[in-house]
This record gives sequence, structure tokens and C-alpha cells, in this order.
Amino acid sequence: MSIMNSLSPRAVSAPESGIVEVVNYARGRDGLLPLWVGEGDLPTPDFISRAATDALAAGETFYTWQRGIPQLRDALSDYYARHFGISLPAEHFYVTGSGMQAIQIAVQALTSPDDELVYLTPAWPNIAAALEIAGARSVGVELQFEGGKWAVDLNRIEAAITPKTRALFINTPSNPTGWTATKRDLADILELARKHDLWIMADEIYARYFYAGTRAPSFLDIMVPGDKVMFVNSFSKNWSMTGWRVGWIVAPPETGQVLENLIQYSTSGVAQFMQKGAVAALNEGDGFVEANIRKAALSRDIFCDALIATNRVETLKPDGALYAFLKIDGVTDSRKAALDIVDKTGVGLAPGTAFGAGGELFLRACFLRDPLQVKAGADKLCDYILKL
Repeated sequence: MSIMNSLSPRAVSAPESGIVEVVNYARGRDGLLPLWVGEGDLPTPDFISRAATDALAAGETFYTWQRGIPQLRDALSDYYARHFGISLPAEHFYVTGSGMQAIQIAVQALTSPDDELVYLTPAWPNIAAALEIAGARSVGVELQFEGGKWAVDLNRIEAAITPKTRALFINTPSNPTGWTATKRDLADILELARKHDLWIMADEIYARYFYAGTRAPSFLDIMVPGDKVMFVNSFSKNWSMTGWRVGWIVAPPETGQVLENLIQYSTSGVAQFMQKGAVAALNEGDGFVEANIRKAALSRDIFCDALIATNRVETLKPDGALYAFLKIDGVTDSRKAALDIVDKTGVGLAPGTAFGAGGELFLRACFLRDPLQVKAGADKLCDYILKL
């Protein structure tokens, strides 16, 4: 038996990321404007890095709490009180080695092999991949795209539910579409989960990046005790910490020992000095996050206004998140278009094919960058589009 044939079929079948394919194609080119991945252009703020390096210098390098250090869980509780107006004691919070690991832990907690999870597409590809690697099955339900806007159809979600369904995965504001559920949408989805006795895995990582208020509507606004909702989140986007790989889960305290065990047998916890940086982010970082949100709003307007003005782009400004999901006249193969665009303009976009059903004709741009850079990139893309 060959080396490859002796590996787990489940592991071998894990798909290559369509985003990473384009990134690797053009990585390192001079003058490249990388709008293809979901991160901004600012490094981690000094006050966060100093908190981590001070802890490292102080010798905080030993094994630590699997659920997260008490200071960080307390800081998360305070953060939710400030920004969500809800009292969640520290026992609701579990620190993970990235938002991606939060998803993996949640998948392991909520599904067994051959179970199904219903999720909305187009979607960040890692959620479906995490399910398939765990032996569960992802069932996509397409958001509806009409008049440049996205909407959810509750009837389609319910039609996708089978006896094998264990959970609904709801990402709002959405990566890549920017679709943001209304409070009514969330109430309808929650009622559907109650009706079918399903968990909701809620990815609200972009809740602060909402352009019609201080934050997007959340399941936390409408939940009652006993509702089965597990939230996954990350420090990456709000505090420019994509490389730190620190995230968290919000879950009912009854799940605590299960989640602790899954973390123990995965990473055994997040390094304490990194958690000290995360504490500083939560306790001292509101001003930085607010400045990032203002920058994102300005760059969103600059980018979207320019492309919409070509009359060749069927996309309106997103309500939330950090992305413009562009449907460009004349583009029938988004992977080929992404490669062509980076060759001819030096602007890196993610192909919509990477995001599953409903995204095939789209290209994603992350606009969390300096507005002048975003304008320069938009101008190049407009020139490209008008020549198609």
C-alpha cells in the first residue's frame, strides 16, 4: 500500500482552500494589494503585545487552565456586559487556540459521525471542512441574492432539516456576503431550532462591524435560559490579532466539563502569556476597535461606491462584516478571474468558488485597510472591469 493510500480517507479528502490557492499563486509580488484574506493592515497594538511579553518575561510559561485563565474569563464577562448588555458569569466562557479551534471544539461537542449540520452559503469554507473532517456532514442552504442584497429564507432552512440534523450554523454578519440577520431573522431561526430540538452554533465574530448601529443583532438579545446556543468567536478581527490564534466559546455552564475535556485532548490550553495579551485587548482595546470600525466603514464606502459606479457590479454595500462580495458582469469563472485580476492589476481577491454554493460568480474583497490603499485598489479594479 502506498503512503497516500495508507492515510485516513477522511484526511486525504480534506479540500485545499480556494483562498489559499490564489494567495500562494501571487504571494510576495511587488506592489501587491492583498484584499483576499480577512485581516486588516495594522499590527497588534503595542499595549496588547506588551502585556504578553511582560507575562512571558515574568515566566508565565507553564501549563495553565484548560478553560482559560480566570482573568481572561472575567474580562470576557465584562466585555459582554459592556457591548451586549447581558450578564454572563465567567463560567460561560472557554478560551481556545483560535476561532477555528472554537469551531472544531463546538463541532466535536455537538455532532457525531454521520450527523448533519445545516449552514448558510456562501460561507467561509472552513466550517464545512471542519465538519467533514470530523465525520459529520455539512448541508448548505443558499442565501438569496436579489437586487444586490442577500436574504435568508427560513422555509429553505427547515426543508434541509432531517432526522440526522443536530445543529444549525449561523454566521452573522456573514463572511463573505456581509448579510446581517435582523432581530426578526434571529427570532425565527431560534424558534425553528426549538421546534426541532437543535443546537445553534452562532458565529458572531463580526458583530461589532455593523454599519447601521453600535453592533449587529445577536442571539443573545432574544435567548432565554435553556436555549441551546453555542457561540464561537476570535480575537483576530477586532484587535488585529490574526496571528495570535486565540479565540473563545460562549456556552451553557452545563457543557463546561465536556468542553474542557475536548480542549485538554486537543491543545491542553492556550499559552498563559498569550492570554494575558487577550486580557489587555478586552480591558483596554475599546478605542482601538472603534477606530478600526470607523476605518472599515469609510473604506467600505470608498470601495463599494467606486465599483457600483461602473454599472458593471451587481453588489450593494454590505450591512456588516469586512467584505464586499462582488458580482461582476462578464465573470463566469471566479477562480480564473481572481488569477487574472492579480496578474493584471496587482489586487488580490478571493474567488467566490471557495465559499461554496451561491458564490461561484462572485469575488470577495476585504476592505479593512487604509482608505487611500482601498481607493487605489478600487481604481485598478474599475479599470479592469470596464475593459471586460
